[in-house]
Amino acid sequence: MASVTSLSDSVHQRLAAALSAALPQAGSADPLLRRSDRADFQANGILALAKKEKANPRELATQVVSGVESGELIKDVEVSGPGFLNITLTDRAITANLAARYADDTGRLGVPHTEQPGTTVVDYAQPNVAKEMHVGHLRSAVIGDAVVKLLEFTGENVVRRHHIGDWGTQFGMLIQYLEEHPHELDHKADEVSGEEAMSNLDRLYKAARGLFDADEEFKTRARRRVVDLQAGDPQTLATWQKFVDESKIYFFSVFEKLDMEIRDADIVGESGYNDMLAETCRLLEESGVAVRSEGALCVFFDDIKGPDGNPVPLIVQKSDGGYGYAATDLSAIRDRVFNLKANSIIYVVDARQSLHFKMVFETARRAGWLGDDVKAHQLAFGTVLGKDGKPFKTREGETVRLVDLLDEAIDRASAVVREKAQDLSEEEIAERGTQVGVGAVKYADLSTSANRDYKFDLDQMVSLNGDTSVYLQYAYARIQSILRKAGASRPAAHPELELHEAERALGLHADSFAATVAEAATEYAPHKLAAYLYQLASLYTTFYDKCPVLKAETQEQIENRLFLCDVTARTLHRGMDLLGIRTPERL
Repeated sequence: MASVTSLSDSVHQRLAAALSAALPQAGSADPLLRRSDRADFQANGILALAKKEKANPRELATQVVSGVESGELIKDVEVSGPGFLNITLTDRAITANLAARYADDTGRLGVPHTEQPGTTVVDYAQPNVAKEMHVGHLRSAVIGDAVVKLLEFTGENVVRRHHIGDWGTQFGMLIQYLEEHPHELDHKADEVSGEEAMSNLDRLYKAARGLFDADEEFKTRARRRVVDLQAGDPQTLATWQKFVDESKIYFFSVFEKLDMEIRDADIVGESGYNDMLAETCRLLEESGVAVRSEGALCVFFDDIKGPDGNPVPLIVQKSDGGYGYAATDLSAIRDRVFNLKANSIIYVVDARQSLHFKMVFETARRAGWLGDDVKAHQLAFGTVLGKDGKPFKTREGETVRLVDLLDEAIDRASAVVREKAQDLSEEEIAERGTQVGVGAVKYADLSTSANRDYKFDLDQMVSLNGDTSVYLQYAYARIQSILRKAGASRPAAHPELELHEAERALGLHADSFAATVAEAATEYAPHKLAAYLYQLASLYTTFYDKCPVLKAETQEQIENRLFLCDVTARTLHRGMDLLGIRTPERL
């Protein structure tokens, strides 16, 4: 089905045409249309235009009003104040436009695909091999997943990349220990759960670290093993691969609990760029972008200095010949630009790494790998805080394991579901509790602007009141309950009916779904979609309180209100899906 023109776009087009007719010398003019609490929309653009053309704004506004083609769309346009326009739409237009969205059998609700899709690489969900995922990994995964879903839904070609930490000196220690203690990982990878796999690795790491610190000869052998790994020794690489495979079992189990799809082909860790590192350094040095300083290959910046006032360089290659994160990240940019043909690269990474990425991006620009046709952007996110406003820790001061956090959220949510459940079995309560608990964690993250810190408060997250996913899920479930109870009455649009104020407000907001999705995708801002959905659920609650559905006065009104219910439900379902959150049919 073709996309549906929104009511605001239709009004905008008619006002712009009237403006151009009133002031032809001004060319195309923007009426600056926005929603208003005084009417359905308000246009504020006439003031600036009148000032620019040295015209009387109120007279210009009156002239525009006389030239507006209204038809079945616009009921009334009035001039307000010094030249604002207050626009009220017909009830027929609101219902008819929603009906057009409702008729979209693709489930897109009339949301258009972008006409000129590019290719965007999204780098998110970056756990480390042989290490458990903790609360710090939550935001990259959840925000990145939502951005991917938004971009794909609007038609962008998206390449997912999970830049896992799978390379470096710690692997020499681990590999050497396993070579000397082969029985430590004698199970088959497919016979254990993800948690068991990571428990084995954690135990192995602690044993290896203990021996590394206590035995100088083992430390020497471990360091020699790092050289073997970097040189591509087959036996060393085979053992390293065991660690990667064991860790992936665990990663997949955690992401499955987060209700996220992570594909093996999208996991390209630090090791994936190992063969490119030397060439990256050569290209940077030959082009003069990087220079040797005290034996290291560095890139300097005029505006980046340390506390002592001296320049702080980006070190691409260390003086001992080893490569740092910068070499890997720059090689990844080369791969994403020249092999994946990316137009945009989005890095969903902790704000504390902002300086590093600023330097990496600037280096890539100087090298000609980034430019006007290829842009890189760090979608920096803030820290997850505890109720005390400090970084979220356990009572013992340890970093909170992500699995433990999710399990507790599911337990809390299951208790809420059980308290409200009327006809659900224990199995259904467990399923709904998981959907509500994981949704609560995701929504708390996504309803906050990514660059802000937020407090992790499970009591608030699973509350039925306020801006929570549970509130939205219950709104959806309530609508499904009404639709089940409707009997022979079916949702059907009746544009001929007059609408209650609450029906108008709900309909106008539902019609702006496409614009909200487009804005959230363009700005990589899932929180804007979350805010829209919360307002939609709130407007539905007002509608439900003021407008009887199954006990409406006429059959036509029953059908039209069921139609408004179903449009709202479909919008909630699609919007929550774009945030990676389930909407159970019953709660």
